[in-house]
Amino acid sequence: MLLGLAFLALGGATLGAEDSLPPLPDGRVAKNLDELWGGYDPAKEPLETQVVRQWQEGEATCRHVVFTVGTFRGKPSRIAAFYAFPKSAGKLPAILDLHGGGQRAGLVPVIFMARNGYAGLSINWGGEPMEGAAAGDPNTDWGALDATQKGHNSHYGSMKPDAKTLDAVGSPRNNNWFLLVLAARRGLTFLQQQPEVDAGRLGVCGHSMGGKLTTDLAGIDARVKVAVPSCGGSGVAPAKVAAMPGSGLRGAESQWMADTIDDGAYIPRIRCPIMYLSPTNDFNGPLDSMVENWRTVGSRQVRYAISPHLNHRHAREFSVSEWLWFDEHLNGGPPLPRTPALEVSLNAPDGVPMATLKPDCAAEVVRADIYYSLDPHVLTRFWRDGQAKRQGDAWIARCPVMGTDQPLYVHANVYYPLRRAFVGYQWMDYRGTNEFAISSTMATVMPADLAKARIKATDAPETTIDDFARGWQDWYRLEWANPQVWAAATRKVKDPKWRGPDGARLAVDVKSPKDVELVIRLRKNDWGAYPGKPGGAFAACKIVKGTGQWQTLVYEPKDFSPTDAKTKAPLENWRYLTELELCGSAEAMQDGQSVKLGGQNWPEPRLFRNLRWVGNPMPALGASTEGKVVTPRNLG
Repeated sequence: MLLGLAFLALGGATLGAEDSLPPLPDGRVAKNLDELWGGYDPAKEPLETQVVRQWQEGEATCRHVVFTVGTFRGKPSRIAAFYAFPKSAGKLPAILDLHGGGQRAGLVPVIFMARNGYAGLSINWGGEPMEGAAAGDPNTDWGALDATQKGHNSHYGSMKPDAKTLDAVGSPRNNNWFLLVLAARRGLTFLQQQPEVDAGRLGVCGHSMGGKLTTDLAGIDARVKVAVPSCGGSGVAPAKVAAMPGSGLRGAESQWMADTIDDGAYIPRIRCPIMYLSPTNDFNGPLDSMVENWRTVGSRQVRYAISPHLNHRHAREFSVSEWLWFDEHLNGGPPLPRTPALEVSLNAPDGVPMATLKPDCAAEVVRADIYYSLDPHVLTRFWRDGQAKRQGDAWIARCPVMGTDQPLYVHANVYYPLRRAFVGYQWMDYRGTNEFAISSTMATVMPADLAKARIKATDAPETTIDDFARGWQDWYRLEWANPQVWAAATRKVKDPKWRGPDGARLAVDVKSPKDVELVIRLRKNDWGAYPGKPGGAFAACKIVKGTGQWQTLVYEPKDFSPTDAKTKAPLENWRYLTELELCGSAEAMQDGQSVKLGGQNWPEPRLFRNLRWVGNPMPALGASTEGKVVTPRNLG
């Protein structure tokens, strides 16, 4: 059913020219959230909702809508969105979806929500073309202002006035984040006013930049009853974290920004149940910042789902926990286990730190992992698996270290059986997922405490990077079902225990029933982990004979070519590596031209063993030779 440009009488009377936000009182700008948001009522003004078109996706009714955010400097700001809901005999819970940077309103998420019993709204705050839109269909139009990345990207970190800001003086109301949170609050108003929605059961979720918006919205709008920020919402690094040598993190640009724009101002105000959904190595929501800032969260119901080894994405056992969380708090679903308790003891007689994990509902636990690291660089940190052992209702892991001059970081994941089925949609499909994960927060032990407890450096370098006896435990895999572009990556080569010595070669045993090519990609000095040192990305390819027998492939630095034009210098040694990847294909620069490496059809199972350094002994414990045991310096 096409409704064209007809207006639905869902938002009340037509807006007048009066601005939604009053002028600055006596020219004074806001210095905190009370002053910034005080007096603003997101439900006061009419929405003037316009349904551009309506259609069915099975049992889900879908709409492309546009509604008013407000009037600013005499011009209306209108935002486009996708809205979907299922047939229901009663009022529905509803979820607001907030897309990430460079993205657009999500049709897939709201259809997924509708298929699983929710009304869903995804607002197009970035103004990108709406999926399936026809020529002339209305889209987001910020009017006299601009909160998009294309038109006003400078103002996610600025309060300065210009032709596209609200105030003529420096003001947090000039910052894009303020305008986007305001638009999200209007999105909640839209959901409240839909006849099929229970206005008392509203949730919010968002990824990346949408994760920050989710956290901030949950902190400023009491209508949010449950929230799940993804890969965003950690807050800027507190001084304690930013000051850590080698952390790679910066503190707040100013106290003013910290008090009015940063997540850290909103987090203490959060009262609703909230789950932090993020991987260990996320660039946009650094784990170390989240751990410190979320100590102040106002909610008494907090959960974490932290995928190991990944950056800006999730393993399905973790992402499915988001929907269990919504089910519990919006749809009467069973309660999730509480956040597992994690303690680190420094009192062992052998001088090795000991981590103890005590999960909720221990009898139901399928498995548990305890990870630890001594690398302060949060983005390239390798998380060692402590190979936790169960002792009654607890899991114990030894955490042997190679030195005590860096902090010890420890966190854990607990897996439970997944008994809830979800109706999938495209990439939001949980078929085959039979577990869900709940994570601990992270424990940090400072170097002074390690030294005071007389922790001993008992660990030593090894030539074997991975024997694969435990499968891909120390790796993350992408597109694994694709026989041409599959990949498995690890940061183990960043850890001093497995760093490659000068003069060594890289070897791996491979077995395949057909002729294929194995590509190895290397990343060097990713995210500036080693300031002032060379970086880049490289790839090398070797033929695997289809004998069905184990064969050894050996790679030298000279075998690797840059993968892009940005990488100028050749790979001369293994120093400053931050990631190693086994994969089916890659692009490489050879003789100034981009060529494709690999790409053969290599289906599962792909069999590997004994990834190792050969030809040169590893450095002695405690060695500090350049490139072997190097501590990253502070990037701030």
